[in-house]
Amino acid sequence: MRGFGTGSNGAKQFTKVSTNNTLPFYIRASLLIVGAYFLISMLYLAQGIILPLIYAIIIATLLSPAVDFLTRKKLNRTLSIILVSTIALLVFGGLIALIASQAGMISHAWPKLIDKFTDILAQVVTWVSTCFHISTGRIDEYLANTKAELTKNSSAAIGMTLVTMSGIVQAAILTPVYVLMILFYEPHLLAFAHQIFGADNDEKVSEILTQTKTIIKSYLVGLFIEFVIIAILNSIGLFALRIDYAILLGIIGAALNVIPIIGGVICIVLFVIVALVTKSAIYIVYVLIVYAVIQFIDDHYIFPKIVGAKVKLNLLISVITVIVGDALWGIPGMFLAIPLTAIVKLVLDHIEPLKPWGFLLGDLVPPNQGKMKFSFAIKGFIQKLSSKKEIKS
Repeated sequence: MRGFGTGSNGAKQFTKVSTNNTLPFYIRASLLIVGAYFLISMLYLAQGIILPLIYAIIIATLLSPAVDFLTRKKLNRTLSIILVSTIALLVFGGLIALIASQAGMISHAWPKLIDKFTDILAQVVTWVSTCFHISTGRIDEYLANTKAELTKNSSAAIGMTLVTMSGIVQAAILTPVYVLMILFYEPHLLAFAHQIFGADNDEKVSEILTQTKTIIKSYLVGLFIEFVIIAILNSIGLFALRIDYAILLGIIGAALNVIPIIGGVICIVLFVIVALVTKSAIYIVYVLIVYAVIQFIDDHYIFPKIVGAKVKLNLLISVITVIVGDALWGIPGMFLAIPLTAIVKLVLDHIEPLKPWGFLLGDLVPPNQGKMKFSFAIKGFIQKLSSKKEIKS
């Protein structure tokens, strides 16, 4: 802004007046809160559109390297997309068929499982009555009231299940279409990203897009490989214990492994219940040991080596994102929360002004820092010993 001033010669001349156009903090904070409210509302209300699109983006990102490879081999891009998508669909269909066959085995054995669970529940009631001096009649009355309450609310649960199933069917139809379109228009979408930031930032945008795309692909591929390895380890461990439905439980456990803390608790409770119902009480200990060994291998070898420890989120952020994902989108949101937050962290880490937010999402202590300190301590100890030997000599 310019204003008039008077010089030494009495002539009027323009002088620069400094103004501060920065909005006050309370206005910026209010705008941020209102914006966050509308964003969360939009994510919740439009979940039927957003969820299939997010799944499609993740799947397209996983399939994009294969499409690019076939394109570099002089194969038409459309044919490459169709070929890669068909193979992925066959693999996914085979996985669904495997899960369906295992679920069919459970449905046939369901009456026997219910009878066994009822017997175990009766034994628990007797034990509680003996230890805490509570009459079995009061316990049976409580169980009967609980069963009646569950039956009363079963109609609402069935309605929610139908709504969920309709959403799953809709996502199953829309997601493959989105995947094909995203793969086909990937160059067009990248060109749009360059245009929206202007020609002056073209080099910087190319660098950010290339690095972020590469790391996201490696992260998602690593996450998928981790899922496959954990599913195999879970299935082998449960099969070695002769636990029924080992393959189905192994796949479910690998999927729950994506969810921190909550997923692990659900997984081990599921394993323990199946072991208790189908085997004996001692198998609970065996299952806990197998689960602990697999988690140790995953935490110390599989995740750091395959997925990459540099995208590991801190525990606080992980739990918060899972809770928020469940509140927004239910069970699908819980599974998407960690991968989406990790992808956001990757993007933030590659944009200079947003790096502090990426640091907030990540671990406070870098991985293997303890090992580095230990190795440095050993080297220092050896150097001191060698120096003492030289002095003596």
